[in-house]
Amino acid sequence: MFKNYLKIAWRNLWKQKVFTLINVGGLTIGLTVGLLLLLWVQNELSYDRYNKHWERIYRLSTNIRVNGSSYISSLVPDPMGPTMVSEYPQVEKMVRLLTSRDIMVNKGHETLQEKNATWADSTMFEVFTLPLIAGDPKTALRDPFSVVISESAARKYFQSTDVVGKMLHINNTADYRVTGVMKDIPGPSHFHFNFIMSMSEIADSRSNNWLNNNYYTYLLVRPGTTGEFLKARVKDVVRKYMGVRYQQLFHISLNDLEKQGGYVHYGILPLADIHLHADKADQSTIEPGGNVQYVYIFSAAGIFILLIACINFMNLSTARSASRAKEVGVRKTLGSLRKQLVMQFLAESWLICTMAMGLALLAVILLLPYFSQMAGQQMSIHLLYSPRIIAYFLLLLLVVGMLAGAYPAFFLSGFKPLQALKGRLTSGANTKNIRSTLVVFQFVISSVLIVGTIVIYNQLHYIQNRQIGYNRHQVLVLQNTYPLYKQVKAFREAVLKIAGVENGTMTGFLPTGQYRNSPGFFKDRNLDPASVVTAETWSVDEHYIPTLRMQMADGRNFAPESFASDSTGIIVNETAARLLGFNNPLNQELYLPQGANVASRTTFHIIGVVKDFNYNSMHQAITPLLLWMDEERGSMAFRIKSNNMPAVVAQVQKQWDAMVPGQPFLYSFMDDDFNAIYQADRRTGNIFIWFAVLAIVVACLGLSGLAIFTAEQRTKEIGIRKVHGASVADIVTLLSRDFIKLVLIAIVIAIPVGWYIMNSWLQEFAYRTTIQWWVFILSGSIAVIIALCTISFQSVKAALMDPVKSLRTE
Repeated sequence: MFKNYLKIAWRNLWKQKVFTLINVGGLTIGLTVGLLLLLWVQNELSYDRYNKHWERIYRLSTNIRVNGSSYISSLVPDPMGPTMVSEYPQVEKMVRLLTSRDIMVNKGHETLQEKNATWADSTMFEVFTLPLIAGDPKTALRDPFSVVISESAARKYFQSTDVVGKMLHINNTADYRVTGVMKDIPGPSHFHFNFIMSMSEIADSRSNNWLNNNYYTYLLVRPGTTGEFLKARVKDVVRKYMGVRYQQLFHISLNDLEKQGGYVHYGILPLADIHLHADKADQSTIEPGGNVQYVYIFSAAGIFILLIACINFMNLSTARSASRAKEVGVRKTLGSLRKQLVMQFLAESWLICTMAMGLALLAVILLLPYFSQMAGQQMSIHLLYSPRIIAYFLLLLLVVGMLAGAYPAFFLSGFKPLQALKGRLTSGANTKNIRSTLVVFQFVISSVLIVGTIVIYNQLHYIQNRQIGYNRHQVLVLQNTYPLYKQVKAFREAVLKIAGVENGTMTGFLPTGQYRNSPGFFKDRNLDPASVVTAETWSVDEHYIPTLRMQMADGRNFAPESFASDSTGIIVNETAARLLGFNNPLNQELYLPQGANVASRTTFHIIGVVKDFNYNSMHQAITPLLLWMDEERGSMAFRIKSNNMPAVVAQVQKQWDAMVPGQPFLYSFMDDDFNAIYQADRRTGNIFIWFAVLAIVVACLGLSGLAIFTAEQRTKEIGIRKVHGASVADIVTLLSRDFIKLVLIAIVIAIPVGWYIMNSWLQEFAYRTTIQWWVFILSGSIAVIIALCTISFQSVKAALMDPVKSLRTE
């Protein structure tokens, strides 16, 4: 019986080639998009779940608010992890990570930069599932100056994984013994270390300083221990150990701080939530995280594009009901039951879906490498073979087949045989209204996607062109300039002599960098707790502001040659000036405590106010910032004015090689570093735009099919009208009018929906564009033009037919 259903279904589909092609094409595109987005969402939700005990691992985090200023970080005090293990048996293990911006590793006669490096406690491989190819995971990080390297790093430096016992010279200072080789960390992970060095060599790791946040700390709890229990125990530890020290330093208890609206919170975050749910204001993350909103948006986009394809099938099937009426009448007269007819029509639906699924799987296999590159993720083709994904595929096939075929099957099988055989069957106003509603729904989705595309483009353009308070163009950034050591000033002077180099500054703190520091200052000499403020504090030199072309709002820049007191001078940004609340901030004093003793403090005086500049992502508002004079050799920045940038860079490198031979010359351009901050947003925008285009293509396929059907149904009417003098334009207007009305209705519905969705998305940015009225005019015009072009092709074709042939049509 089932074989017979399939045979008849194939004959019917082959007979109606155009409609079959439209249905299969639409469903193929819809399923391809759905499958690609399913793989992307699955990848996003699978972060860190490769760990055997992922459900029992938590990361500690910091959230402090004092007098209106906030500090949010995934770094916590040195002793917090060890204290949690020693005081609570429910905490089985802990591991701390101390990351480095980068390390330098010798390879033969050259020195290479490695970015993915960390120091870790010896429990690293007991908390995280990082299998070792060689070495003992229990002892690999026990001794000082031992290092575990990844498989790829082993092959890079030794061309082999049998390297336990061999030595690596790191940071030009020490030899490290390789004590283990681990498999490369999987793609869906919030860290990807290639070098893990022993924490035992870090003296601070054994300190009892509860007021410095330096370590990423992870806790592995015993089975049955809940997150709520752990959260409460962390709070107890903070009260017990940090409360006393906080009161000694800031002269206020944690309870009194909370009464004033402040707080010192140390929270927990489940390992699997780090990638998508970490606080976006946290600038200390090991690697940039994802955005759970995008997971929701793309999940909804995939579902809606599939719905558009299913609607095409339903619309075309019900529209062609009259041509199937006699078939239904004959079958019912010969004794076919309604359930048998339902099965017949569902067989056609599933056959189309199976064909579409096969083509979609082929398309996914071909497109996945390009999609992975576009999404910036490592999505392997092997994901398609996982049991879960296969189950999703089969479920998707079943659901789409039923969704697309159920309504047509029950609608067609419900025809009365006598009316069907007499040809008196009409689809009725009700069926036409359903088709119209479905077309409106399709174009509501399409119009919302067009609005979204325009808004995303505008926001990205706004980010690129907004005045950010400094000039990032034509700035050469030299990274990791520590090897210059005492020669750093001589190097700067030598570079400034190169033609085309205007100015240069030495600092580890750049607006496009990740190095941050947030101590607490007091406005009151006696360290009154009501006067404490926390702010980003950067070490810079007197060349920093002019090199980056920042603007002073008040006061002056550092001038140590003219003002010896500038060694304790501070420049604040406008946000910090407002937070401090001085009527005139110039010459006001700030105090930085050096210990629990009030007398042990450093006094600073404000010499200037620099205009606000964006040094975080535009997702976050500008926060208070203080600049003070101090040598920080982490990096250097040079402003270049030349049409031959490669030649200038080559001369700078020549000077570098002369002063520190053998050390890698690492550089970037500040505008590239700026663009990298928004790389994830651009990738998301590109994905959204491509899928919006595909959604519109699928909707147009359906509209084209309905236009073909309408033209066929009105063939005689068209012939009669032409005989009576109707022009081609009259016929095209006649056939297009009803469809355009539906598209206009869809646009009216889509405007508030699109505004709400995209306005919610824009709230993710502290600095954002506004959705102007012309966005909706433009998106509506695009939708109408696309629909008109789609319909007009078939309408013109029908209008140009010979009226004699039209009148002879059965």
